[in-house]
Amino acid sequence: MPLWTCEQCGAQFPDSVAPPAACPICEDERQYVNWKGQQWFSREALAERHKLVWRDDLGISGIALDPGFAIGQRALLVPEADGCVMWDCVPLATSEAVDHVRSLGGLKAIAVSHPHYYGAVADWSEAFGGVPIYLHGDDRQWVTRPHAAIVPWTGDSRQISDDIVLIRTGGHFAGGTILHWRAGGEGRGALLTGDVAMVAMDRRSLSFMYSFPNYIPLNSKSVQGIARAVAPLAFDRIYGAWWGKNIEAGAKAAFDASVRRYLAAIAD
Repeated sequence: MPLWTCEQCGAQFPDSVAPPAACPICEDERQYVNWKGQQWFSREALAERHKLVWRDDLGISGIALDPGFAIGQRALLVPEADGCVMWDCVPLATSEAVDHVRSLGGLKAIAVSHPHYYGAVADWSEAFGGVPIYLHGDDRQWVTRPHAAIVPWTGDSRQISDDIVLIRTGGHFAGGTILHWRAGGEGRGALLTGDVAMVAMDRRSLSFMYSFPNYIPLNSKSVQGIARAVAPLAFDRIYGAWWGKNIEAGAKAAFDASVRRYLAAIAD
């Protein structure tokens, strides 16, 4: 039986003869149902229409679908001596892309910022022997394809290695997570934020939303919570969720200034 992938958000669902009746992620107010109505691809059909491409993105190898699909994020492969940590995920895993990741040292773990980017995490884990998939437990209701490799971690942080730690910030999902890479940013530290903190088009600032596609701003309490979680971290670079949406240097000051600007903009 085929595994089904939602065309609009890229979430993968368990194998079944017919696709699901609806996608709960797209039915939620933070996302939206395809204007054509709910559409599905089998994993095989998705691979026929799209390929995975990889390239460097500010010193980290990234992977994304080509042509673009669903939300359009790219996964990042944070390198360590014993394998890469895949940050965020894409809706497809192909043998060619798996071989590319093996050439970089393989995967030792997968971590995802929030449910919009869960994608094909189970396929990627299985391709590397069932490596752990770190998804914050506060978002467990949004897991569309349960899998034994999923680690529903709890609390405010989860150490992956000496240099990599996951930080629960909240945001537009309760379990919203960022990754702090101490060795990143040429040794000055880096944050991988997905769109929990969205790198803006000027690539000098960030913004915060409850729903980006539906233009629902995030409230001040949630933004202040993100700021508190980030405050103790040392970093000079931020990687966003899409190709090139990064702040190369001075990111700590840019983050703090962006929080102040945002809070002032939504103040009464």
